[in-house]
Amino acid sequence: MTYIALTKIFLSGTLDSLTSKSTLPDRRDHPGLRMGPRHMPLSASFMNGTVEGENVWIPMSLILGGQDRCGFGWNMFVECLAEGRGVSLPAGSVGAARNVTSATGAYARVRKQFRVPIAEFGGIQEAMALAGSDSLASIAGVDLMNAIVDNHEAPMVISSVMKQKCTELGRRVVERGMDVAAGSAICLGDRNYLGTTHMSLPIAITVEGANIMTRSFQIIGQGLTRCHPHMLELMQSLQAPKSEEKKAVDTFTKQFHKIVGHGVSNFFYSVTRGLGATVSTKTRSRDAYKNGDKLLEYHEKQLLRLSANFALTADLCFTLGGRLKFEELLMGRLADALGAIYLGYATLHHYHRRRGIQGLEAVTEHAMLRLEREAQDSLKSAADNFPGPLGPLASTVMRMGCFPLGSITRPYSDPHDSLTKEVSRLVTAPSEMRDFFQENVYVAPEGEMHQVSDLIRALPVCVEADKIAASLRRDKRRPTAAEEETIARADALRDALIQVDVYEKFPTEVADGYVRPALQGTHDRMTELHRKSFGDAPLEAAGGP
Repeated sequence: MTYIALTKIFLSGTLDSLTSKSTLPDRRDHPGLRMGPRHMPLSASFMNGTVEGENVWIPMSLILGGQDRCGFGWNMFVECLAEGRGVSLPAGSVGAARNVTSATGAYARVRKQFRVPIAEFGGIQEAMALAGSDSLASIAGVDLMNAIVDNHEAPMVISSVMKQKCTELGRRVVERGMDVAAGSAICLGDRNYLGTTHMSLPIAITVEGANIMTRSFQIIGQGLTRCHPHMLELMQSLQAPKSEEKKAVDTFTKQFHKIVGHGVSNFFYSVTRGLGATVSTKTRSRDAYKNGDKLLEYHEKQLLRLSANFALTADLCFTLGGRLKFEELLMGRLADALGAIYLGYATLHHYHRRRGIQGLEAVTEHAMLRLEREAQDSLKSAADNFPGPLGPLASTVMRMGCFPLGSITRPYSDPHDSLTKEVSRLVTAPSEMRDFFQENVYVAPEGEMHQVSDLIRALPVCVEADKIAASLRRDKRRPTAAEEETIARADALRDALIQVDVYEKFPTEVADGYVRPALQGTHDRMTELHRKSFGDAPLEAAGGP
């Protein structure tokens, strides 16, 4: 199905240039339309190519909505974009996150180094815990965004946040999977479930000028005016016609007073909630998260505090006027804070809906602590670098409101090592959390070569064999026949699953007469030097031809 966004349409005998949206379902033979050659985005199955047209006549019957909707193409385009980038691109990242967390978590338990599963190494535990909490935040964000769209809403700003944050989280999860799988992740072939995923992730990231543009311009550039409760009406009053000048002045005065009041109230809430959040954080025990109700209560208060901090900062941004659009470093930091706050609320909403899964509290706590730390650090960086002629004043007000007692009122820190180890254990050993991450992950039938499926099936066998081996060492006894069979099966699975693909010739080398570029280059170089190898003397000196 091909969409043409800008079309010229005859109406009532006149030619009006209207922005409309039309559809040409499978009309490759439509006069004047050329569906050209395709691109190949990083060898991924991503449909991308050229569509060109010259003097393309589009009948009124193909205008979406008919003649009554002529001129509304741009509105439809923006609405589709808001929903598409908030749903389809994050969905790909969630698929990658579920797949990588499930398979790499199993691989970390199956793979042994020095006779110990690498899942017991601290560095691997850190990587798997980060992958687990990033995956949970992505899944939570997608669930909430889908609910918003299902409610027939098209939030432009939140869809931008989802696109930027979830594709970035997906990239981080895959990169950590690559680090854990190491050599098996770089040798392409049927056994490699990470290489092509790692290579294709930038496709989603590059949409709309890559995440650089989404983060440093689009999120705050659109959101600051569109989402502020009073700024949009104030701006519209400035654009009112001369005939409505008196009404416009009244509207401007009213909205300006509301903006000032909004800023004052945000300052108050920022200070009071900041002090309260600091006290609750400093007095909270490390295992308080195990009580689900207290987990929700604590983190809701932290997000309320951070939301007030962000709202105050957004009000201070108006001191920049039109220059704000050019302060992309500031907007990028505020986009980080907003994204972390949104994913924080999404993660709590997800926990409220799915609580009861054993281990969900630990992964939720890990994710929330990291998101709160990210929002806090982004706001701190914004305060330290607030630009503009009034930057020093705005920076001082921001520090007083967001962090009234300095570093004391910046209480958020990274998760403790004990929590990191617990989250890693949940994703690298059989657990309800692993079952949660494996939801909707394809598992091939028994006997079919599929590395992810084989890793998932091998995990419980290898864990059981490790328990038997530990029991044998502890009790200083010999294994029973059944135990020997389990250990032998686990060893066979381990040996098969750590193998990587090898080739006599790469697919590009199959053609007759093919010579590897490196070998050809070496041959040419030796010919130039009149040598047979780098260690030989020149052939002339040796009496050669």
